Amino acid sequence: MKVNGSPKKGGRRTGLIDRIFPLEHDFEGMLVEQAEETLVGVQALVEWIEAGCRIPPDRVREVERRVDRMRYELEEALVEAFSTPFDRQDIYTLSRQMDYILNFASDTAREMYAFNVAPDEAIGRMARLLLEGTRAVVECVRIITTSEDLVRSYIRTTRDAMHGIDDAYIEGLIRVFEEDDPKEVLRKREVYHHLRDGGRALRGTVDVLHRVVVGLS
Repeated sequence: MKVNGSPKKGGRRTGLIDRIFPLEHDFEGMLVEQAEETLVGVQALVEWIEAGCRIPPDRVREVERRVDRMRYELEEALVEAFSTPFDRQDIYTLSRQMDYILNFASDTAREMYAFNVAPDEAIGRMARLLLEGTRAVVECVRIITTSEDLVRSYIRTTRDAMHGIDDAYIEGLIRVFEEDDPKEVLRKREVYHHLRDGGRALRGTVDVLHRVVVGLS
């Protein structure tokens, strides 16, 4: 297989290719750093929800802005780089999909606080599952080019979390639609949508991870 003109063997660049086309940027390290900070942001969301959402979700938004800067730096490096450890489009898309996870986490917190939505069982469950799936994504990114079997295992864990989010979303809406206050129904439905979209961002992320693994095998 070739990756941006560089043959791959066992998920690693060959010594000859390293000498002819040295990597100018540590893209794997940049992706790991972004994944780990994404996890910090989702963890901050869960902690904020479990604390009752009584203060502005500044911590979540602070991490989101920091991760945005990481993504911009990676995109600039991709433009400049001659060679990459795997397909540059996959690197870009993986970074973008991880960013979506944190974007939706931040949107959830912002709207819960702005609309004065109290956390309920479904919100808490979806947030915890989003955290579980993000944690598995971090493990995938750390070993993406070195341990195919473990990556596949973590992908399965992430997909289980995604399915759990979908189930919690539907079960939560069933209870919400039983409420008498239409404004409360609309507010909660909006929050539920953001958390479900976070689950869909997980799906997009693992799709890229799986494509990378298949390409490197």
